[in-house]
Amino acid sequence: MILSPILISIKVASIATIFTIILGVFLAHVFIKYEFKGKGLLEVLVTLPMVLPPSVTGYGLLILIGKKGLFGKLLYNTFGINLVFTWVAACIAATIVSLPLMYQSCKAAFLNVNNTYENAARTLGASEKKIFWKITLPLAIPGIISGIVLSFARAIGEFGATLMVAGNIPGKTETIPLAIYFAVETGNTKVANTLMGVVVLFSFILIYSLNGWLKKKNYK
Repeated sequence: MILSPILISIKVASIATIFTIILGVFLAHVFIKYEFKGKGLLEVLVTLPMVLPPSVTGYGLLILIGKKGLFGKLLYNTFGINLVFTWVAACIAATIVSLPLMYQSCKAAFLNVNNTYENAARTLGASEKKIFWKITLPLAIPGIISGIVLSFARAIGEFGATLMVAGNIPGKTETIPLAIYFAVETGNTKVANTLMGVVVLFSFILIYSLNGWLKKKNYK
């Protein structure tokens, strides 16, 4: 009963973090590098889940991916796929709520990169693609790593949006926050206390390790 929510949370958070890395790095680079119509609106949409109540984000996702939703209806009618109340829905919810943290971290990291190195590479004939992979990205790594850790921790702790779109199905969609909530509801404080201890200890180690790594990085 205790191991299952932990394993599901790790799986959901890991998959969500992979997508947030890809989307966060890509969106931050594009929004900083290029100007295009609707850029401001798109940036607001990306960061909006950071300030919205998770239940509102979850309900919005339910409208989109539910059986009668814009994308959910298309998936169900075309392929017979129902995303709601599955671990995939939990991954989608975790990705959406953790993406703003990753995006903001990547954006700050890219903005702090010294343009002198990039300009020097351009004068030597390096392509923009090569400059990004060989100069910009390596110099932005500390900020990106911070975003990864924070996004993973946020995905582990996601509750509201996950409950709305994935529900609480033991062994399938029951993550640590959901297990704690329903354990408290049923008076099972032993399970709730154990899971709370696990997630607090894990988060503490994660943030402590990140701070230590960044401190060593700054001293080099």
